[in-house]
Amino acid sequence: MQTQNSNKQVPLLVGIGELLWDLLPGGRRLGGAPANFAYHAAQQGAEAYAISAIGDDTEGLDILSEIKNKQMSTEYLAIVQGQSTGTVTVELNDGFPAYIIHAPVAWDFIPFEDRIAALARKADAVCFGTLAQRGEVSAATIRRFIAHTRPDCLKIFDVNLRQHFFNREVIELSLKQCNLLKISDEELPVVAELLGLHGNAEKSISQLLQRYNLKYVVLTKGVKGSEFSDENAYITVPAFKFGPKIDTVGCGDSFTAVLATGLLIGLAPADAMRHASMIAGIVCASAGAMPEIPEELKIRCHPLEV
Repeated sequence: MQTQNSNKQVPLLVGIGELLWDLLPGGRRLGGAPANFAYHAAQQGAEAYAISAIGDDTEGLDILSEIKNKQMSTEYLAIVQGQSTGTVTVELNDGFPAYIIHAPVAWDFIPFEDRIAALARKADAVCFGTLAQRGEVSAATIRRFIAHTRPDCLKIFDVNLRQHFFNREVIELSLKQCNLLKISDEELPVVAELLGLHGNAEKSISQLLQRYNLKYVVLTKGVKGSEFSDENAYITVPAFKFGPKIDTVGCGDSFTAVLATGLLIGLAPADAMRHASMIAGIVCASAGAMPEIPEELKIRCHPLEV
């Protein structure tokens, strides 16, 4: 496997969108897909930031404290007066989550500021989804951030369909703004129907690559592993198991973050995919979305034998 060149600049990755408390049966845990993305990129040695908003309330102060405890930056977290900090009630069925997402909340009103535009110009990758685009303010901020990125920035649309907070317009616009699509096998049929794609999963992915001029499409399939597609290659990677499944909250976000970090530091796609699958397996065997990752599974520390 290739490893990071010590002379290569540490990549800068950004997750933009929701930041919240996941209210799990065992208690609340820090969550939100973009924050999970930033956390796991940082765990792999990247410079990583979450852009979001919290309320001026106790829950928001607690989030700031928890973010700092996880050694993440709070620099790009806005405090929105008059809005509550986001919470999501998570119900687990055999470890698989069902979400009750409360609205409106602070992360529906992420402001676009000069410092965010400056960060966009430095970003090597940005990850965004559909959920934070349910409100006009945050949707506009996400689109403006992407517009300020460099042409070589890896722009990742991690679909993350939740409840009724998505539609064809948001999905299509997001596809036009990204160059890497990450989608699950549960989400693909929904997106295919909305966009009028035809045929099986393989044909749908081919149509997505061509129609939206995508660089990569990554399909995650839970215990069945994952697939990587571009115009030249098709790679399949198995799922990895690291003990009994506790919950799958954050597994996909960790996968996306590790894959992006691996690609940015020069790993071959197959190696980056396998490493991402390993970390997702660790998260699946842990409670919540942001467990500590073992040192031997961090790209920055040791090459992996895969």
